[in-house]
Amino acid sequence: MSQLTLKLRDLNSSMVMAWRRAFLHCEGVEVSGGDIFDERADAIVSPANSFGYMDGGIDLVYSQYFGWDLQRRLQELLRQEHHGELPVGSAVIIETRHAEIPWLVSAPTMRIPMAVPDTVNAWLAFRATLRAVLAHNAANPSKPIRSLLCPGLCTAVGRMPPERAARQMRHAWNVVVLGEPWPPATPGKTLQSHFDLIG
Repeated sequence: MSQLTLKLRDLNSSMVMAWRRAFLHCEGVEVSGGDIFDERADAIVSPANSFGYMDGGIDLVYSQYFGWDLQRRLQELLRQEHHGELPVGSAVIIETRHAEIPWLVSAPTMRIPMAVPDTVNAWLAFRATLRAVLAHNAANPSKPIRSLLCPGLCTAVGRMPPERAARQMRHAWNVVVLGEPWPPATPGKTLQSHFDLIG
C-alpha cells in the first residue's frame, strides 16, 4: 500500500479545503477541486448505497460516464456474493471496462439515500475502500491499483460536514495505509475514538 497514490477531488470547495487541512503534509495524497473525470487513476470510489443503485448523486454521473451496464454488473455481483446487499463498512471492486479508469470501488456510505451527518460512515466506507484495494493488490500483483480517485464521502445526500468527513477519511488512511494501531485498547478509549471521529 505504500505506493498507492490517493487523489481526492470534489466540486465542493469546502470539501477541498477540509481535505487540505486534514491531509496536510501527507505523502502520497493529492487534493484538487473540479470535475472528478478530469483526473485519471487506476480506480475510482463510488460512495454508494447498499443495493448497488447508481441512478442518483455522483453515482448517476458515474453511470453516465461508464455506462449503465456497470450498475447491472455490480448488482449481480452483490446478489452472488452478498445476498444483494452490501453493508456500510464493506466494499467491492469491479471492472469498469473503461481504459482510463479500469476499476470501481463500490463502498456504501449509507444503506439507502438518507442524511448521515452524525455517523462514522465516512470512516467505515473509506476504511473498507482501502482494505479492498489492499486485498485486490495482494490477489492481483500483475494488475495492482496504484492510484485511487475519491470524491467526498457522505457530504452530498449524506449531509455530513466536510470537516467531519475529511477527519474520518484521514483516520482511515492512518490506520490502513500508515499502520496506526487499531482498535483502541480499552472500552473507554474506543468510546472516545468514536466521538473524536464525529467531532
